Amino acid sequence: MEMPPGPMPNGSMKINTMMQMSFYWGKDATILFHGWPDNKLGMYVLALFFVFLLAFAIEVLSILPDVKPTSTNPMLGALTQTIIYTFRMGFAYLVMLSVMSFNLGIFIAALAGHFVGFFLVKSRALAVPKPTETTSCTAVIPKV
Repeated sequence: MEMPPGPMPNGSMKINTMMQMSFYWGKDATILFHGWPDNKLGMYVLALFFVFLLAFAIEVLSILPDVKPTSTNPMLGALTQTIIYTFRMGFAYLVMLSVMSFNLGIFIAALAGHFVGFFLVKSRALAVPKPTETTSCTAVIPKV
């Protein structure tokens, strides 16, 4: 016999732990924390924006290890890259857990954040002028 959520005969609480196991559309989702966004449209929109920013930040942080530290201390450079990597992985896990809510809006927000972040990062990388090949003045000229 299934008992409804609430106080049990022995005084403990039973919590309904059913999770959605297929994609669905709607604001009635639990994302990252119990009770958030709490079935409110404004909080759901905030959750979408939060997941978008997390996914965007992952893409932006993905290029930062390529930036060479200006310091002459290699340990400081390694520590900086390690901290950046740690934040990137933490954000990636938060996005993964958000998508595991199986809410289609959250999934689309995560994809859009990765898309915009990757596009901006790569478009900036392509806009940076590459050093052109220069002809050397030391080329050997055959004698006639």
